[in-house]
Amino acid sequence: MSQLPERADAVVIGGGVIGTSIACRLAESGVGTVLLERGALGSGSSGTTAGVVRTYFPGNALISSLAVRSLAAYRDLTERTGTDLALERIGLLVLFTDEHQVQEFRHTQAAQRAAGVDVELVTAAEAARLNPLVDERSIVAAAWSPEAYACDPAAIVRGYATAARQAGAVLHTGTPVTGIDPDGRVHTPAGTIRADTVVCAAGPWAGTVAAMAGVRVPVTTYPVEMILADTAGGVPRNALPMTMHPSSLRIRSWGERILVGMGRPAPGESRQAWLQRVSHHLGTTFPALDGSRLGHGWSGDLDVSPDGMAFIGRDHSRRFFYAAGFSGQGLCQAPAAGEIVRDLVLGKESWIDTAGLSTARCPSGSAETG
Repeated sequence: MSQLPERADAVVIGGGVIGTSIACRLAESGVGTVLLERGALGSGSSGTTAGVVRTYFPGNALISSLAVRSLAAYRDLTERTGTDLALERIGLLVLFTDEHQVQEFRHTQAAQRAAGVDVELVTAAEAARLNPLVDERSIVAAAWSPEAYACDPAAIVRGYATAARQAGAVLHTGTPVTGIDPDGRVHTPAGTIRADTVVCAAGPWAGTVAAMAGVRVPVTTYPVEMILADTAGGVPRNALPMTMHPSSLRIRSWGERILVGMGRPAPGESRQAWLQRVSHHLGTTFPALDGSRLGHGWSGDLDVSPDGMAFIGRDHSRRFFYAAGFSGQGLCQAPAAGEIVRDLVLGKESWIDTAGLSTARCPSGSAETG
């Protein structure tokens, strides 16, 4: 751990994709910024994903609007820093198994398009054409959004870290925060730094960090595991789209294998029983994967909010800001979150109404996993 400066205009706590995006935007705006990360950059929830950035979020046009803006920012980040984010268009397919889901899609499609999302309803046969592993007999229709991209989450973090440093931000890794005083002093094993503004972007540790400052950010940690499945017949030549089933099962191509996500074992459920449940859903929806050998890919913790939507806002009694609870969607929203926090810190009007993003929408209770 290197020596900390005595003070900073802003201290950002958390060095994942959210924290580095915020540090970049603040530094580019002339704010003297120091970022503190307890481990290595991107070592938290930023790497615990399927590695996809998408613009369509069913049932939540607000999240979709953040994602649309973020995708444009990622393309700009590549141009500005020369960092290859490994963006590869694969598309997003959301499967519907009953007519109620179809009607809900029709009801919300206009709001999604107003948010800038390219999404349409396709037939079961069209869904099977887009992803040949889908059994069209098991679904009634699907939503198709072409603006979804496989990416390299670590490269995104590196890109924002590079841009933040170029703008003058100082990044300290291996520097956990151990206390935050009311006057803005932030304590670490490497020393204490006095901050005019503190920004919490600590992912799964956000609730704990906020509590050090006497602020409530109701997030909880949710452990997830990504699984790799082998296919007897091989993966189709063209990359499969990210495909989501109402059961929470989701798959996409991963080289010569299939990447599978379906949360984690339920309370009291053994890992073996959970894997059997995942295998059953795979075999039902994607018959070609029936009996596939399932192996561990990677696992980690996500920061989850009660309603699955991130908290982005500030405490009104002190200059403490937060961006947490992204519920596994942080990659898709990080650039927009950085802009929103920057505007809040500078007291500028944001490009979007941020009232619905603050913790005020969850006045009581703690975060729950869904």
